[in-house]
Amino acid sequence: MYAVPAGAPAVAAREVSGGSSRSGAEASAAFDAFARAQLAGLSRLAWLLTGDPTTAEDLTAETLLAAWDRWDRMLEIDNPVAYARRIMVNLAAARIRSSIRERRRIRLFHADATEAGVDPDGGVVVDVRAALRRLPVRRRACVVLRHAFDLSEEEVARILCVSVGTVKSQTSRGTAQLQRLLAGGDGDE
Repeated sequence: MYAVPAGAPAVAAREVSGGSSRSGAEASAAFDAFARAQLAGLSRLAWLLTGDPTTAEDLTAETLLAAWDRWDRMLEIDNPVAYARRIMVNLAAARIRSSIRERRRIRLFHADATEAGVDPDGGVVVDVRAALRRLPVRRRACVVLRHAFDLSEEEVARILCVSVGTVKSQTSRGTAQLQRLLAGGDGDE
């Protein structure tokens, strides 16, 4: 499925613990092993964040490319998987913001008086993926990382760069909002 991007820049040799240097080939091999080991989990996270298999595949590829670009930094941190997940959450949030802006532009461009009161989701049964897409990005990330990936509140807090209290409140609110959405409510607080 995914491998080190073709033509990816070689990571410059750098000093690592123990005083030895790591060549570009060693860094490439280490990244390839990391990407292979984390591909399934990152793909799953992308799918749960986006709800669309094609978008999830693109997001996974973008995340791995961004991780490759930062690979020398990732080798120096305690938890490179958390770093990659954070990259993915940030990329997903940027995609969602971009999509929202684009939809607003299209709506403004094509809007007429008869379309103003139409609710595109009216009467539609909301499934879990659609309900997840309706959660705010941080709340969605908290719910997905806590429940789908079974990460601790502390791990989620580190990944999202927020406090443990924020993770607790966002997960609680997200779960309650999902329950309302799945029960047929609007889910808004």
